[in-house]
Formats: sequence, C-alpha cells, structure tokens
Amino acid sequence: MFWVLLLLAAWAIAGTACTRLCLAAVHATAVDRNEATAGQGRDLTLYEAAFLSGGPRRVADLTLVSMARQHRLLLAHTGWATVVDPRGRDEMERSVIGAIGPEGQSRIEPVRDAAAAADAVGSLADRLVSAGLAVPDGARSDVATSVRQVRLAAVAVLALGAVALLAPAPSDMPAHLVALWFALPFVLTLSCLAVARVEILPYAQWASPAGQRLLSALVRRSGGGGDRTYLTSVAVRGVRAIGEPELRQAFAHRAPHHDPAPRRD
Repeated sequence: MFWVLLLLAAWAIAGTACTRLCLAAVHATAVDRNEATAGQGRDLTLYEAAFLSGGPRRVADLTLVSMARQHRLLLAHTGWATVVDPRGRDEMERSVIGAIGPEGQSRIEPVRDAAAAADAVGSLADRLVSAGLAVPDGARSDVATSVRQVRLAAVAVLALGAVALLAPAPSDMPAHLVALWFALPFVLTLSCLAVARVEILPYAQWASPAGQRLLSALVRRSGGGGDRTYLTSVAVRGVRAIGEPELRQAFAHRAPHHDPAPRRD
C-alpha cells in the first residue's frame, strides 16, 4: 500500500496549493469590488500608463525615450546615455538625470534600474494603488506566487504518480487504477490553472481591472500619429515599440562594461 501514502502526499500538495490560490483570488477580487468605480471620469498620464502596463522599469524606459526624442538626452546605440540638458522638467526626468550621475554619462542598463527604484516612481505607484488603478504589491505577489505553486504541485503529483507506478513493491491495485487515482489531484491542479488564466491572472499584472479599462481607452484614443501617439505606444508596449533602429539597439545593447563611452562633442 506504499502507493496510498504517495497518493495522500499528492492530495496534500495539490490541495494546499489550490487552496492558497483560491484565497489569493478572493483577496484580489475583494479589493476590486471595493474599488469598482475607480478611475471613472479621469484620463491616464503617460507615466501612469507606463506603470500600469509594465511597472517601474517601463516608467524609466518611457522617460529615457521621451528625453531622447526631445534631444535632451543622447542614447547611443552602444548602450550609453549622455545628458544634453541637465534640467529635468519633472520628477521622473530628474530621477533619470540623477541616476546618470554628475559626470553626465552612464551605461543605460544601470540608469534604468536606478530610475525604476527612485522615489518618484514609488510615489506614482502609491497614487495609482490609492486610486484603485494599480494592484497592490501584496495582492500581485500573492497571486503570482500561488500560481507558481500550483504549477509546481502539478509537476509533483505527476512525479509521485510515476514513483507509485514504478515502485517495485507489490500492490493489490491494478496499475491503471493507481494512475486514475493520481489523475484526480492532477486534474484539480490543471483546473485551478485554467480558471486562474481567465479569472485570476489579471490580478497578477500591474494594472487592476479598472486600470486596464483606462489603458484600453487610452489606446483607442491614441490614433492619429504624432509624438504623443508614439510615446503612448512605448508606454503601453515597451521598448519594442521604438521605431528608430539605433534607439532600440541602445536598450538592447549588452556590451561589456569596459566599452568606451561615446565622445561628448
């Protein structure tokens, strides 16, 4: 009856993981119900759209691209950022300039990291959470962690079932019935993942359902071309929406840190 012990372990693993996912979903949906009217009668700024679409790092990327298009920041295709105009027009720009440092030049990757962790982005996140447009860190991390645990539980159930079927100890239960018993907790985990994909995973994103509705409205209104449309696309889709090949290469560059900085003319 060794397989029975393995089956109990499989049920314990699957049940614990699925229960945690359900509790995380209940918490997230409770937050959404309390803020069902969030965002009504307001429009998103580009920084807000960037955060709701991709989090703090997306805000840093948008700021870099915006400053580069205004020729106040040079982003070289070799992966270096050079300050042209040291006067930031808002908190985000001042955070980027501060991340580049007093020398006025730095590699882009550490600038993105430092700007994303700046107080200006943290204040933006707090405002969006308070407005019910962004998912709180706790709820988002709980949902994401719970989904990962259910996935691991599915793999664990399969492994325990395989051990039960391959165990050399004699069993009074036919192999196909043993497999059927282990299929039950496996189906439970798959069902939870299927439901999570439709109903729960939106709460693992940066934007709450209210924030996602505002993002959709912003995208619908952003047609017609122009710099605003371009920056909206970068805010929503990230650096892959950058049209200029050299500017896109600046964000993709992963050269060693001893690469020489571009000359400042």
